[in-house]
Amino acid sequence: MSTEHHWITTPLTADLLRGALELERTAHGLLPHRLPARARAQCADPQLAMAESQPSGVRLALRTRATAIELDTLPTKRRYAGAPPRPDGVYDLIVDGRPAGRGSVTGGNTLTVDMAAGTAEHRPGPVGTLRFTGLPGTLKDVEIWLPHNETTELVALRTDAPVEPVPDRGRRVWLHHGSSISHGSDAASPTATWPALAASLAGVDLINLGLSGSALLDPFTARALRDTPADLISLKIGINLVNTDLMRLRAFAPAVHGFLDLIREKRPTTPLLVVSPLYCPLHEDTPGPTVPDLAGLGAGRLRFRSAGDPAERAAGKLTLSVVREELARIVRQRAADDPHLHYLDGRDLYGEADHAELPLPDGLHPDTETHRRIGERFAARAFAPAGPFGAAQPSDHCPTARENTCSSVVRTSES
Repeated sequence: MSTEHHWITTPLTADLLRGALELERTAHGLLPHRLPARARAQCADPQLAMAESQPSGVRLALRTRATAIELDTLPTKRRYAGAPPRPDGVYDLIVDGRPAGRGSVTGGNTLTVDMAAGTAEHRPGPVGTLRFTGLPGTLKDVEIWLPHNETTELVALRTDAPVEPVPDRGRRVWLHHGSSISHGSDAASPTATWPALAASLAGVDLINLGLSGSALLDPFTARALRDTPADLISLKIGINLVNTDLMRLRAFAPAVHGFLDLIREKRPTTPLLVVSPLYCPLHEDTPGPTVPDLAGLGAGRLRFRSAGDPAERAAGKLTLSVVREELARIVRQRAADDPHLHYLDGRDLYGEADHAELPLPDGLHPDTETHRRIGERFAARAFAPAGPFGAAQPSDHCPTARENTCSSVVRTSES
């Protein structure tokens, strides 16, 4: 720790955080979770455990005159056997709504994944320090967005002036669920993910339940969405169901209905937007599963391919085109009794022409420029005055819950 400042250590508490559903107290500090303990207990999938503990959309939100901020964290770095090391996770600093810095934390735990063997090895490592200096000494609102793709335990917060929680700004809360694309895969930083960009453009507070590889219509995820106070809800459904080859057409429609039913138990009039898959040539008409093509891994290039056969559609295997058709049909059917339910074709956000201009580098995930395009288009369509999330739309969200979009839904549990 540097000594040129007179540091004040502030306890890390739920009222200083946004975007997490729960905080777990660990041996080192606090671990933000994007699914509650009850949900985590109902699924032992390591992929889900990794995804929900990566704090996409989670940020510290402080009001302070501090000119210097230090944050001690314990990150968990992912490594892939046979591949060069991945870059350290990125923290974005936002001051009064504007980008003001970026940093990373070295060290930390290491999770080495062997994709060929399907195994993972965890090795402990040291706590590291993120430091921002040279900030203006005026009263300001500061956000530190945690790395969207790196599990991060919060250990200590130090500043050279007192901090307090950012007061209620009267912004609506947008709760989004989706796959790795919503999680932010291949975006350069946490505020460069398409949901973060769309939220910034629309002036709403984001809770991002994009879960890499895990948007699978799980009932526990629907209950987490149902129980999280929000003014607006969106669901991006489809790609993970195809690339995991999880279910057949017979099971898909009832599973979607059940997922929506659970949310509507407590959110009967909240604007609810169902988004179908983005354009992805791998699975437009070819079923899953998706498998990694490891040929270029040693050079740091990972691509994916489909291991399915188009002929298997006759047996009920899902493709993206089938998923879109079914989702549009389901929303039309339900909207007759649910005027607050809406549908958006994912190809309006990223379609065939976009793919020709901005192809998916690994066959599945957009790069930073493509995240920006998707976020801008989502904001323009969903948040337009006459759009499903237009300001005049009704909601059954309790206004008092908006005073703190984290503490109203975060429960701290002992490890």
